[in-house]
Amino acid sequence: MITIFNRKELIITYSLEKEAKIRNLLSTHNIDYTISTLGNMMRNITPSSLDIRIDVPTEYKIYVKRKDYEKAVHILNENR
Repeated sequence: MITIFNRKELIITYSLEKEAKIRNLLSTHNIDYTISTLGNMMRNITPSSLDIRIDVPTEYKIYVKRKDYEKAVHILNENR
């Protein structure tokens, strides 16, 4: 089980395709991971009655266990 006490951030990406590729690589090599997401919404800002829509990209933070970090980095570097 991965907790905040035994995890290390492996990578941050804003690409769903890259996030999926990394998940597949980690799963293939039996490395446990967890993903934290932030964003994925539209914000409406109304300065002086103008509606300005800003796309907020989704941020994917991928964490692995500290003991698996070096192995995970090696796997990602091999599969660039």
